[in-house]
Amino acid sequence: MNKPRPFTEQTVLIMGGSRGIGAAIAERFSMVGMNVVIHYLQSHEAANETARNCMKHGAKVLTATADLRSKEQIMRLQEKLSHHEMVPDILVNNAGISQYGLLSDVTEEQWDDMMSVNLKGTFLTTQQFMGPMIRQKYGRIINVSSIWGISGASCEVAYSTAKGGVNAFTKALAKELAPSNVTVNAVAPGAVDTQMMANFDLSEKAAIENEIPAGRLGQPDEIASLVYFLALPESGYITGQIISPNGGWLT
Repeated sequence: MNKPRPFTEQTVLIMGGSRGIGAAIAERFSMVGMNVVIHYLQSHEAANETARNCMKHGAKVLTATADLRSKEQIMRLQEKLSHHEMVPDILVNNAGISQYGLLSDVTEEQWDDMMSVNLKGTFLTTQQFMGPMIRQKYGRIINVSSIWGISGASCEVAYSTAKGGVNAFTKALAKELAPSNVTVNAVAPGAVDTQMMANFDLSEKAAIENEIPAGRLGQPDEIASLVYFLALPESGYITGQIISPNGGWLT
């Protein structure tokens, strides 16, 4: 087994890293001064703000845009990272979209878009960036899934299906890459206080909090801490796991 570069000299790529959980993940890694790549689609200003926060910790930071529905754009993203000598040792697949509503109201186009971003995007990005990890016999792939990918959610059938696919993808790929000393895990958060909760009013949020034994929503930095732990060199025996930080909501 090859000895990896010191952790603080490694590069982490956070897909969907401009805000919310992604931004918290980027800032958590930046605290040890490692190289951080923040991917975004349209949130240019938010990505720059997150980058500035990361640079305050002394991290080398790069922002880059790509549409995960396009293999060509992901390939160009890889070319940009190679040009800047920031090929990722750690890949965090956090980018995703959500939708709330009855399945009977979901259009075929909405269904396809959900699968393209949340599931196919994870496949395309992982396939593009796992090669160097395999060659160096070291790497970490961490997929941000959802509690609904485990239990399913009424009125979020498309989202639950996509995240359930991410969980299956994680388990299967972990077995495939384990001989190369590349771990693959998924973090499946419960209700977290991010923009994805913006569609819920105060009474709806209160009702959710009442269902959670911990009595509150999760915070992005709590999810970021788990992602960081799974990326550590000493977490190399943890692979193929779906870990759900959810305040006891699902056990």
